Order: sequence, then C-alpha cells, then structure tokens
Amino acid sequence: MGGPGMSEHLDRRQMELGHERLPADGGDRHVPAPDPIARDYLLLALRLGKVLPGLVAAYFGPADLRAAVEAEAPHSASRLREDSSALAARLPREVEAEDRLSWLQAQLVALEAQALMLTGDPLPYLDYAECLLGIAPERTPEAVFESAEDDLARLLPSGEMRKEDVRDRLAAWNAQFVIAPDRLPAVVEWLTANLRDRADRMLGLPAGEHVEFEYVSGGPWSAFNEYAGAFRSLIEVNTEQVSTPSALIAMTAAECYPGRHTEHAWKERRLVGEMGRLEASVSLLNTPEALIGEGLAFMGERMIAPDDTMPDLLLELFERGGLPIAADQAAARDAADKGARVSRAVSSLRAVTANAAIQLHAEGASRRDVTAYLRRYLLSSPDRTDRQMALIEDPIGKVQVLVGPAGERLLRRWFELGPATEQVYRFSRLLREQLTPGAIATEVTSTGFGGAGWQ
Repeated sequence: MGGPGMSEHLDRRQMELGHERLPADGGDRHVPAPDPIARDYLLLALRLGKVLPGLVAAYFGPADLRAAVEAEAPHSASRLREDSSALAARLPREVEAEDRLSWLQAQLVALEAQALMLTGDPLPYLDYAECLLGIAPERTPEAVFESAEDDLARLLPSGEMRKEDVRDRLAAWNAQFVIAPDRLPAVVEWLTANLRDRADRMLGLPAGEHVEFEYVSGGPWSAFNEYAGAFRSLIEVNTEQVSTPSALIAMTAAECYPGRHTEHAWKERRLVGEMGRLEASVSLLNTPEALIGEGLAFMGERMIAPDDTMPDLLLELFERGGLPIAADQAAARDAADKGARVSRAVSSLRAVTANAAIQLHAEGASRRDVTAYLRRYLLSSPDRTDRQMALIEDPIGKVQVLVGPAGERLLRRWFELGPATEQVYRFSRLLREQLTPGAIATEVTSTGFGGAGWQ
C-alpha cells in the first residue's frame, strides 16, 4: 500500500524543490520546513491550544515547534490575540497564492475571536460563532424535525412496534439490530475494507494510508478520530453508541472513508508534502477548516453509500453481525429497505442540538426549556439528552455543535449547484484544496442553488 517508498519519494521531491526537511511530530518521518507564515501560524495554534484544551484536534508538523511550545510558559490570552492580529496583517505581503491567503485569513479570524473569548470580553454568541465558522450560523426550522418524526411514525407503526411514542418505537427498532461486542471488530474490519475500496475507486486514496480501531465505552462521542500523521488514523469506537449496522455505516463513512481520515491523509499528502503548506499540519476545532471537514464527514455517507446501495450493505452487515433476522431472507430484505429510510430520517435530526445551543446562548432560553427542547426533538434516551446538554454548555462544545450541521447544509447547497456528474469532483476538491466556507457560500449565493439535487 505504499509506506516508506512514498515518504522517500516526497523527501526527494522536496529536496529537488530546495525545501529543507525536518523531523515530524510523533514518528520517524520528516516534513518540509515551514515558511515564516506557516511557522508562526503553527506556533499560534499550539499556544492557543495550550490554554484552550481541545482546540488542537491533530498535529503532525515539525516536532521542534511542539516541543518549544510545551517547554515555554503559557501565553496570555491578550498576547495571543495580539499575535493573531499581527500575523493577519502580514498575510497580504507574504502570501501570494489567493486560496492560501483566504484560508489563512479565515483561520486567523477564528483564532483571534477565541483568544478574545479567553480575555473575558467575548463577542455575542452568534457573532462569535460566525467568526469561528466563517459563515453566519442558521437555525433549522422545527418543521424539518417534525417531518422526520412523521416519516419515522409511518415507517415504524405503533401496532407493529407495540409502542405508541415514536421515540420508544425507534428505540425498539434499533434494539433488534444490536451486534454483540465480540463480533464488532470483524464486522468493522469488513465494512472498512468495503468502503475503502469504494472511496479509492471513486476519489482515489494516498498510497500507504491506514486506519486502526480501538473499542471503548462511555463518553459523549460515538467515535473519535485521532490522526497521527504519515497517513495513519486511530479511531476510537464507543460500543455503547455504535453497535447497529446503520450506525456502523455512518461512523465508518464519517471517520474513515471518505470522511475525516481521507481528508487528513490527502491534505497531508497534497498540501503539506507536495506544496509545502505546513499550516495544514495542524487541525483545529471550531474554525472554518473544521466546518469544511465536518460537513465533508456528514456528506460522506451519502457519497459512499447512496440510497440505492444502502439496503444491500445493511443486508450484508445483518449476516456478518450474526443478527437473527438474517436467517429469514424476506424479513431481512424488508428490514434493510426500511432501515435505509429510517437512517435518512434520523439524520435529519442532527441539527437539533445546534438549535438548542442557539436558544441557550443567543435567545435567552432557560436551561430547563432547552432540555425540554432536546427531549422533544432528539427522539433519543434521557442519557443522550443529558450528554448533548452538557456539550452545549462546554466552552468548546457550545460552538462545535453548530459546525457539523452548518457544514453539511453549506456543502449540500454547493453540491446542488451543478449536475450529479460534478459531485465527485467537488468532493475531491474538498479533500485536496484549501477551500473556505466563505468562498463556497459566496458561490452558492451568487449562483443560486437547486440544481441536480443530492444523488
């Protein structure tokens, strides 16, 4: 699958271009030396991450920069804000490529806003979120959630499920498809290989990329991607939340192929390794790049497992997961067809938590009312409601819950600008280029959306 051969090729390429190579963080490999702008951007990001835990999602840049930041005293929030502003002022003079300039400008707006928040003088919530996301956040109309609930009510009738409440019917439906923990690793391994093959044929993958899994329990996340550099990811899978075929497909598409792992690997290969844009060797939450990444991850499932192929994939997972329904071919086929539609309806509820965060932090709703809102529209257990409430009260989480729905909404509109044949091309651009939400939003607004629709 590549590995050392690809690394040696990139080393030779960078030497031919006159780029010095430096030891990279976290492994026996090298990366190009950063130019002054990238160097100062990486230092700023690492220093801000030191005082705002959780900001840095991944770092695979020069090892000496991380070591330097770890060895120094934490910088004050006011100094970090000044450093961000000073770096932004240098960009027009020192960065020639327009796409890189726009990307860095958007990122620095987000970092300066987060430093300002740490000084104790934060912007109003929606203004703050707009600085971090690169576009203004939008509330999703409750009619979207109510329509999804109506769809679930039709798909899961009360008589068949022996439950009156749609929330209870959905829980009973999911309970039929829980795969035993001892079977999960083999199922995930097969599914990952399947989606990897689809992604490679559709989008291409960097040589030598690799994903490993670790199975855990507890925590607010269903899965967590820890990108280590050298085209490698470790995915922590929460077996308490990811145990049904539908959830496994969504997780694998979002975290691996063609989602977060694929994006990180391609940007390491293209932006860092080939173009020497070392600012791409750090991945930051609650920034415009995160909105692109989260939107891409959410869109990945429909790209790699569209409606016409999802039932067959579910059928295969019923069998490999040892589910009793697999023994009845007709019942399994009916369940797979219905399961694909149930999954699509449930995915429409992703923005419920984002709406709740806006209510709490921008609209003056009480904690009690926001909790009731989550319970009304999430259609999930009280435990999940409590986890989502804790998330929107967290300094990082209160904006992070906006990122995925905003990214998915923006990219869906962008994809709908042109014919279906362009959707793979647009997805490939997201994987390999420094695109910004603002630029995509401008294209959507100026062109108008409502073309071929999502395929």
